Amino acid sequence: MFYGRLSRMRDDIVAGAVFPDYELTDHTGKRSKLSDLQGPDPMILVLSRGGFCPKDRRQAEGLVQLHHEMEVGYSRLVTVSTDNMLETNEYRTGAGAHWTFLSDPGRKVQKDLDIAEYTDPEHDPMIPHVIVLEPGLVIFKIYNGYWFFGRPTIEELRQDLRAVLRKCRPDWDITTPELKAAWERGEHNGFYPYGKTYGQVFREQE
Repeated sequence: MFYGRLSRMRDDIVAGAVFPDYELTDHTGKRSKLSDLQGPDPMILVLSRGGFCPKDRRQAEGLVQLHHEMEVGYSRLVTVSTDNMLETNEYRTGAGAHWTFLSDPGRKVQKDLDIAEYTDPEHDPMIPHVIVLEPGLVIFKIYNGYWFFGRPTIEELRQDLRAVLRKCRPDWDITTPELKAAWERGEHNGFYPYGKTYGQVFREQE
């Protein structure tokens, strides 16, 4: 049986475009939109084959340490797979992960992005990808992980996040005279958390 074509993705899913704001069920059974999970922060989105795949499990294990860094760096991480709810939770727990996993057994994302992995008709998964997103679901970079070493290393993702954060954080370099003068004038909205309380920030991360 033929399950689609091995492609880079839908033609309009490229750097600079806005990624679709899919709404899926998370590992707790709650419906969530990608935009709500991202909030105002950069986000790494992992499109995964699922917990059955040893390569995906190894990738998730590697992301555990990076996620600790992303939490203190105010960045988000989300995994989407075609696993059902039980498999999604087993995958997440087995990897020791603490970020949001989204379950898409209906293959909404796979079909919409045209990334069915036709070489595995038994599982009918997505071709695995990692997508680095700027705030607003703007695509910064796309990695095709059909082969394991096509996936980004942890260091590559660190560098991507640094580049995105440099673009989206107006207070990235607080050594500039302009920012120092603004702070001294009491103009603090240009500094993190940009007019919000930390209570608001932490509630948004839940």
